[in-house]
Amino acid sequence: MRKEKYVRKTNETDISIQLNIDGIGKSEVDTGISFFDHMLDQLAKHSLMDLKIKAKGDIDIDYHHTVEDVGICLGETLKRCLGDKKGINRYASVLLPMDDSLIQVAVDFSGRPYFFWEVNFPTSKVGNFDTELFSEFFQSFTMNAEITLHIKMVHGINSHHIGEAIFKGVAQSIKTALSIDPRMPKIIPSTKGSL
Repeated sequence: MRKEKYVRKTNETDISIQLNIDGIGKSEVDTGISFFDHMLDQLAKHSLMDLKIKAKGDIDIDYHHTVEDVGICLGETLKRCLGDKKGINRYASVLLPMDDSLIQVAVDFSGRPYFFWEVNFPTSKVGNFDTELFSEFFQSFTMNAEITLHIKMVHGINSHHIGEAIFKGVAQSIKTALSIDPRMPKIIPSTKGSL
């Protein structure tokens, strides 16, 4: 079973996560940041992972610590779910449209963390959510999941659409990359024999 629970407490945040890679896209997310919850719901729905997150953070100061630490925790939980990665497709990419926005995402569950980000939001906020927090979240997620993740904006006018397309594109890529190839369900997808 590819599922895990993870808890992380610091002076700034208190986060618990339950993740099931082989789910149906159910989510129960409460970070105290409504827009961020909406994005995490999209991640669960379009990756078909079941995701439960409860996060308490110092959001009275700003959202940075909570968003970054949820990225850390989600990445760590996903890494633990995968174990030795036998049978996974490993790679995936998608070109995802959402109205005016077009986002390119590519992922490799390589065990080597690398994050590439080329996105320019036309506004500094979506509601009261700082758009710079999108890259903060995915940077933390990438490093702790130990994956390679490239995210590039091909086109976009509306910041909400751009942000949501990014989460949906990452979700679609995760779904494909973590699907089990029926031809090699017990084989690690690397000539090295480990990931």
